[in-house]
Amino acid sequence: MSASVSNVFPIHLYNTLTRQVEPFEPLASPHVGLYVCGPTVYGSPHLGHARSAVTFDVLVRLLRTVGYNVRYVRNITDVGHLTDESGDGGEDKIAKKARLEKIEPMEVVQQYTVEYHKGMDALNCVRPSIEPTASGHIPEQIALIERLMDAGYAYEVEGSVYFDLNAYQASDFEYGALSGKVLDELQHASRGTLGQDEKRSPHDFALWKRADESHIMRWSSPWGEGFPGWHLECTAMSTKYLGETFDIHGGGLDLQFPHHEAEIAQACGAHGTSPAKVWMHHNMVTLEGSKMSKSSGNFVTLQQLFDGDHTLLSKGYDPMVVRFLLLQSHYQSPIDFSDRALQAAEKGFARLMSAVTLAPKLGIESADFQGNSDLLESLQKINASTPVETELLDGMKEAFKEITQDLHTAKAIAALFGVSSVLQALVNGQKSRDEVSDDVLGTVLAAYQMVVRDILGFDAPAAQGQGSMDRVEGLMDILVELRASARSNHDYATSDLIRDRLAAQGITLKDGKGGVVEVEYDSPEE
Repeated sequence: MSASVSNVFPIHLYNTLTRQVEPFEPLASPHVGLYVCGPTVYGSPHLGHARSAVTFDVLVRLLRTVGYNVRYVRNITDVGHLTDESGDGGEDKIAKKARLEKIEPMEVVQQYTVEYHKGMDALNCVRPSIEPTASGHIPEQIALIERLMDAGYAYEVEGSVYFDLNAYQASDFEYGALSGKVLDELQHASRGTLGQDEKRSPHDFALWKRADESHIMRWSSPWGEGFPGWHLECTAMSTKYLGETFDIHGGGLDLQFPHHEAEIAQACGAHGTSPAKVWMHHNMVTLEGSKMSKSSGNFVTLQQLFDGDHTLLSKGYDPMVVRFLLLQSHYQSPIDFSDRALQAAEKGFARLMSAVTLAPKLGIESADFQGNSDLLESLQKINASTPVETELLDGMKEAFKEITQDLHTAKAIAALFGVSSVLQALVNGQKSRDEVSDDVLGTVLAAYQMVVRDILGFDAPAAQGQGSMDRVEGLMDILVELRASARSNHDYATSDLIRDRLAAQGITLKDGKGGVVEVEYDSPEE
């Protein structure tokens, strides 16, 4: 990677806080601090977890590709996440799982953390730079609470400590800027519950909860034995590793309120400043129209997706197909899961990867560049002298531009399909190889590989590997030859049978001049 940041294709990101797409300008370029809310590890990872990991994996890959030095922090919540997320009530999710399975809470944490890592590794997601756990940062959380109490934004009641939202509202800070929720309206809607518990206001949230006799996960504090609040954990960990203010905070749309709103309040109260410059939120994965979540039992685990072990699945799917399914929609759009969508993604992924190994067939190798910045500058500066070169260069520029415009992976993939079709036409002879210079073709092939592998994070299917992919291409060549032979012998029944059987698998054979055949794969469904 180049030591300098390429400004050829400037990155723009949608900021939930400002409600607009903005040019991304790090606080201390070329360094970028990114914090993402990770999983609460009390169950097997599912497609919802995968969407978060894949979304921010593409962001990290993009930032690093253009030359930024990214510190990527993603936490593991292993204590404090209660079953009643909005009301600080119910049982700790991990403790509940441990009680039901009659094991130690940290056995639950260990088992599902390992499963989570295994699933994200299969999806080819880069590991975070730092992966802190909530239970490993109790001293930092206690210190943060003490700071909030000293500033007048927190109060203690019989061993529990709560954030005082009325005191916060009376200051110069604004509560609700991220989510658009107004505290006065929330309190008016909750007047019937006011006074039913120990909080001064029903929307005050727990910073520290006292532990009753049966609560296994507990730590000593100035207020007695207890455990930290869910919202507090992320503020303490992001501050420790990224500073009081950092570049990007990411997470799911369902975390916008109250979790991220509470994080902002805690950071402003303790440090006098909002924690992140840019807030990014991905949309949800739905299953038959309902949010996919463990707590509701409405989910499909990643392992079930890979194995095909679910009533909604006709078979198992390669992890790269699952990744393709997630990236064929913009991260802010919802995805409704179905077996049909996975089948379409499988065909789309095959089409996308078909151009990755075409260099030998085109009689050229990808050009050698001094890092990605050098490649991006070459892609921008190189001139087209023929219509075919224009198609290739414009397609690659469009693909990279779409990714830099708020991670629009769906539009980028569509542009890559256009480039792939031109490359396939050059291989099949439908377009003349003489119409493309080695410089242009080498640059395009290198850029295609960079976008597909380095940024979108796609690799050869795990079950196949490169050798098997080559064999598949060889089998396609044989089928095309057999069909051509049948046609020359006027055996149209066999010719049509081969064509129709391939079409049923999403592979279209298009006959051209001189007997040349172009092979096309179905596009993914929008």
